[in-house]
Amino acid sequence: MLNSFLVWAGILDQPTDIFLYNQFSMVLTLTYIFVPFMVMPLYTALEKIPRNLVEASKDLGVGPIRTFLSVTLPLSMPGIIAGATFTFCLTFGDFIAPFLVGGPNGQMIASVITSQFGASMNWPLGAALSIIMLFVVLTIITLSDRLERAGRLDLG
Repeated sequence: MLNSFLVWAGILDQPTDIFLYNQFSMVLTLTYIFVPFMVMPLYTALEKIPRNLVEASKDLGVGPIRTFLSVTLPLSMPGIIAGATFTFCLTFGDFIAPFLVGGPNGQMIASVITSQFGASMNWPLGAALSIIMLFVVLTIITLSDRLERAGRLDLG
């Protein structure tokens, strides 16, 4: 559909293959799908920042960049950590989007595991990859929990 629009608008002379069956299209699709999972926790964290802290920073003569680095970024860190964790864990397990958009070359760990259980009938390798994937996800969740707790201790 995007190719048709670009040809109709005169931006392209003929349809391009950049939007289908390659790494770029797979990353673009995954980004489009999982941006809300990053934005919502970040928005919630930014919404909870008291406005009087930003105003106090302005009253003290601090510029907008230093206000962001000194006030906004540290207070929004729990939202950044939560959003990054959600996004990583959900992207790590997605196999439909890479299969549909990436084509045969769109290999991610979830699609490899699916093929091990389905087409290859190599259940031991599929189970081993699933356990490795489980440990990676649990490690990321544990690290993000520790980072959030450490940040809470520093701020509180």
